[in-house]
Amino acid sequence: MSTPTPDTVVLVHGFWVTPRSWEDWKAHYEAQGFRVLAPAYPGFEVEVEALNADPSPIATVTGAQIVDHLVSVVQTLPTPPVIIGHSAGGAFTQVLLDRGYGAAGVALNSAPTEGVRTTPLSQVRSTFPVLRSPANRRRAVPLTFEQFSYAFTNVGFTAAEARRAYERYAIPASGGTLWNGVLANFRPGHQDIWVDYRNAARPPLLFLSGSDDHIMPPSVQRANARKYRAPGTVTEHETYPRRAHLMTAQDGWEEIADHALEWALAHAGRRDDSTHPHAV
Repeated sequence: MSTPTPDTVVLVHGFWVTPRSWEDWKAHYEAQGFRVLAPAYPGFEVEVEALNADPSPIATVTGAQIVDHLVSVVQTLPTPPVIIGHSAGGAFTQVLLDRGYGAAGVALNSAPTEGVRTTPLSQVRSTFPVLRSPANRRRAVPLTFEQFSYAFTNVGFTAAEARRAYERYAIPASGGTLWNGVLANFRPGHQDIWVDYRNAARPPLLFLSGSDDHIMPPSVQRANARKYRAPGTVTEHETYPRRAHLMTAQDGWEEIADHALEWALAHAGRRDDSTHPHAV
């Protein structure tokens, strides 16, 4: 039976931002006739300004709650969607694909799933505001403008553009969820962001990296892609030069948005005829 061409795109945001970070992509895809959903994490349904004023929903959300909510969104769709996730949303995209949801997925500057141990120094510096204290596991932790600029907009943004991105998109992140992601590799059993790298039924997956991303450098995505070992599955990785972590809002984002969707539509329902994934 042939796989129906996806008519829906699900956009999954990452930490320190909300679905507002997808505003340009949502309008871009809708203009092409697609139904576009950009679900918020549980409790994040309010505007950025409201979450900054009262970040209590951020402090209590868990990775498991986020995954369950995303599943509740995609499982009710009449046909499998294209799922595109950014940063932590890239890790959640991988979890959804592993569970059989979606026709194809694209992970942009993706956070790693469980078992990926590559930790560049720039990533340590970017996440240090949260990970410097175990007490932050019970808090919503914001980034200063300088910290956000280093982690999200370090290249390709003018000073004015970086300030606008910070004021329009930035919210605190869940310290507990970030800490749990770090500790997942040291705890017994499967944690919230675990996937079966040998799942032969997993839909096609593309990793897209920004070469100058500080918080999730390309080496993280390469290591993540290489974990996938199931013969017949499609797993690819590409890097865009001079792109920061927030390349979804960086000048020229349309090129990335178009490529992500075109790749997903072309690979939806496909399997690789070779014996190894295309991880690079």
